[in-house]
Amino acid sequence: MRLRLRDAACAVWMVCGLVAAAPMCGQAVEHAPALPRPDDRYKADVLLMVAHPDDDTGVLNYITRASLDEGKRVAVIFTTRGNSGGNAIGMEQGKAMSDEREMEARRSLALSGITNVWFLHGTDTATQDVLHSLETLGHGEALEETVRLIRLTRPEVVLTWMPGYVVGENHGDHQASGVVATEAFDLAGDPTKFAEQMDAPRRYFDINNYGEGLHPWQPKKLYYVSDASHQAFLEHHGPKYLASDVSRTKGVPYATLNKAAWDQYATQTDPELDYYVHMPDYLILAKSYVRSTTEADVWDGITPGPIAYRSAPGYQPPTRSGVSLELGGPWAFYREFQEAHGVLSVLRFVAPQAALSSYRDLWVPLLLHNDTDEARDLTLQATLPDGWTPAAKDTVYHVEAHATYPAQMFLKAPAEKASDKDAPPQRLRWSIAGAGGSSGEVTLAVTLEYNGVPQ
Repeated sequence: MRLRLRDAACAVWMVCGLVAAAPMCGQAVEHAPALPRPDDRYKADVLLMVAHPDDDTGVLNYITRASLDEGKRVAVIFTTRGNSGGNAIGMEQGKAMSDEREMEARRSLALSGITNVWFLHGTDTATQDVLHSLETLGHGEALEETVRLIRLTRPEVVLTWMPGYVVGENHGDHQASGVVATEAFDLAGDPTKFAEQMDAPRRYFDINNYGEGLHPWQPKKLYYVSDASHQAFLEHHGPKYLASDVSRTKGVPYATLNKAAWDQYATQTDPELDYYVHMPDYLILAKSYVRSTTEADVWDGITPGPIAYRSAPGYQPPTRSGVSLELGGPWAFYREFQEAHGVLSVLRFVAPQAALSSYRDLWVPLLLHNDTDEARDLTLQATLPDGWTPAAKDTVYHVEAHATYPAQMFLKAPAEKASDKDAPPQRLRWSIAGAGGSSGEVTLAVTLEYNGVPQ
């Protein structure tokens, strides 16, 4: 009998343990509160990341269509507040004008039904060099904030300026926004990147917490838009959206809506405004993690819900031997950046190119590589079209073993002619000779039209 009573007690204890491992038998069970869901007020279908208040006008045909006619939730990140642009209507400059331009942007975007807008802390930097713009933007801080906003807004599509050097406005800030957006697209789904953003707060309903309570998020598509002056070469790399198409909800062409949106940017009024409001939007499909064809609509293949994180290829040290030559500065950066982020093959159609800086000056950085085991004297040879100064001459550079010499050319174009605007690009070439032979040649196609932004 004692054995049976003991066995029964053990059975009861085991049942209690199965029902609730921690509490003693008969102890009350408390149910944990349900976790709050991510804040749906800020969920975005499309996240546009550009540099300056008014850059959104470069893709108005699409974002207005998506927001007003397709019911998509569009959000916008500006990397700057436009503190050094010109002012077409008043004396305000600097911080005062950036306050004006921020209000202009919010009012303009509101006409397209877009109200979720964020501004980062970069300064408007008049340059064509993406590396200079990344420096003044505060590259790391901007990347952290962009990853945070992607995790907050959970966009299906990220749309941004093309990270590449083109003939056009070619503002370095435009390029920098595309660089940071591409990096954030590739990092936001990685839980080891900016992990503090995903730390669960200890008491999320109370004050003085740390941990942001976000979750990793992998967007499904990445598109680029370009400010190239010759837009036709962008065609067939993604979908095209026309200003002549009629808005279903407004009953007027998108060009009419574009004009109303542009009018809000009074400080930035352009004498060629009519040209811009009628331009088509050429989008470039950089990445798609859903089944979709290149020229299909942005929303093709996208279904609701998260997808698994996809890692970018990552940087790989170049494999070189002997002596070699390449363009340096932003051109060298983009070769490595585009390969590391898996968009090099997409952007191969963008050949090395440039337009003139102020006073028809041109800066050309070159990298002379010596990957041999001995120091070498390398002769840089230039082949320039007629009229460029200083005249081409051979220059000898002493380059140590397994080292790189960053040479820089400062050239002036021939006197300006009326035909320059429509003339084909001029091709400037450099090659190196050393150790008894030649190795490598670089060509830069230069359009003889002033870009409007200093190099």
